[in-house]
Amino acid sequence: MNDTTLPGIDQIRQARVRIADAVVNTPCIESRTLGLIAGCQLFLKFENLQFTASFKERGAANRLRTLDPAVARRGVIAVSAGNHAQGVAYHSERMGIPATIVMPRFTPAVKVENTRRFGAQVVLEGDSFQAARDAMLLLAGERKLSIVHPYDDPMIIAGQGTIGLEMLETVPELDCLVIAVGGGGLIAGIAIAARAIKPGIEIVGVQTAGFTGAYRAWQAARHPGQPVAAESSGGPTLAEGIAVEQPGQMNRAVIESLIDHMVLVSEAEIEQAMVLLLDIEKTVVEGAGAAGLAAVLREPGRYAGRKVGLVLCGGNIDMLTLADVMQRQLARQHRLARLSIKAPDSPGSLARIASLVGGEGANIEDVSHQRAFADLPVRYVRIDMTLSIRGDEHLDRVIAALEGGGFRTRRVSDQLLDDLPVVR
Repeated sequence: MNDTTLPGIDQIRQARVRIADAVVNTPCIESRTLGLIAGCQLFLKFENLQFTASFKERGAANRLRTLDPAVARRGVIAVSAGNHAQGVAYHSERMGIPATIVMPRFTPAVKVENTRRFGAQVVLEGDSFQAARDAMLLLAGERKLSIVHPYDDPMIIAGQGTIGLEMLETVPELDCLVIAVGGGGLIAGIAIAARAIKPGIEIVGVQTAGFTGAYRAWQAARHPGQPVAAESSGGPTLAEGIAVEQPGQMNRAVIESLIDHMVLVSEAEIEQAMVLLLDIEKTVVEGAGAAGLAAVLREPGRYAGRKVGLVLCGGNIDMLTLADVMQRQLARQHRLARLSIKAPDSPGSLARIASLVGGEGANIEDVSHQRAFADLPVRYVRIDMTLSIRGDEHLDRVIAALEGGGFRTRRVSDQLLDDLPVVR
């Protein structure tokens, strides 16, 4: 096989043997609770349980184990927003291969530090994946390093395809696979494997609304003449693991020919899916890892009553970011609320307010006073509070108690709360 030939099922099976001792055959388990919520049977492939918490290890290990020894001794270089970087760094260290990783400057700190921890030289360059890629190509030429592409490489695609083999061996009755798409290596490998084993299986790709390259390619190929989605807007996204402007050329061919449906999901839908997986399955996933569940929840009618496989493709997320996501979802579920209270600017006012709030069983998460910028008379103060509550009815009781105590109170509009139907 040359570097421009897509792998077939035989190459994916060979990859599975080649990397069997290097990666984990991760569990593929039914989530009954999420299935009840979604209205279908959901089977989760826990690729966030790989050593580097991402499926990217599979392709990286397969590519590194097929390198010519002389090439390997000179070293390898890769460009990645994080997970491919860690996969290449980890398996290069295990095999004694020098590794250089170029990462965009927006890459989460946890992914940068983990990559360095595996012994790779990390170069932070560029404000986009494309800019980082350009820097990587320059370094590769200067240092004569072999490039380990994150997605557009037959050995990478074959390694990722081993996930499809495992899922259909574990749950052969799967009707549909829903897979996150960035550069397309994951969905290409899985689609090739799944179609060879079970030709009638439906394969759905998922992208974020900010990065639509693969969606546009699929839409133009499968629905010519129809209006296409807007071009990628770029910018920060919670799913930086799939924040790729265009799919690889090899993967694009698979996406256009083997993918049955593509869907775009919003940042809010990804946030909700992340919190559901944490709350129900007690598993941490990054934004890309939650994209599949977000897609199923977005279009429940498509999957109703079916057996659906999802790949939790990564779990590398900064804890502060995860905390922000959890707080935002609590606000959507009306378990956090903000109140603005008019109170006399005198000793004891705050204590009385706190007593009324506590008497209704609510907890004060945050409190601040505003005098200079409040539209109130001089001897009054505006007190802004964030409360932990049990829903709207509970909040109504808190407000009634405050009003009954002589404190004019209003609920502050939660501008972050969009039109997303909240799944509880």
